[in-house]
Amino acid sequence: MIQGVQIDLISADRLERMTKMEKIRLIIDDVMEGNIVVLEKGLTPDEQSGLIELTMQKITPDGFSGIEMETYAAKDASSSGGGLFGKLFGKKVSATRMTVIGPANQMKTIKKDKDLISAWVSSR
Repeated sequence: MIQGVQIDLISADRLERMTKMEKIRLIIDDVMEGNIVVLEKGLTPDEQSGLIELTMQKITPDGFSGIEMETYAAKDASSSGGGLFGKLFGKKVSATRMTVIGPANQMKTIKKDKDLISAWVSSR
């Protein structure tokens, strides 16, 4: 048997075919198994809220300890060239970026800035 930590890299294409609840269930199920999940395209604020809400329901004293989640901040219209209307009306472009999610008792964020997430991951 292979020892270590499993990392699931989930493509933006796969995420786009899923509903909000399918995404949340996929993430929770993977993380509860002790896996690290990396989403090519980050979650929307509504999806993040749903994930946190379900995570809180799943936490148990002697079992699941919750999640650690880091994501790159979304780019706004001014920095990502959101087009003429975006610039005129100040609309933010929903350019969600990569997100890393793992079990809170195994993953600790060491460093995060605009284009780098460094995390320490312990084995189970």
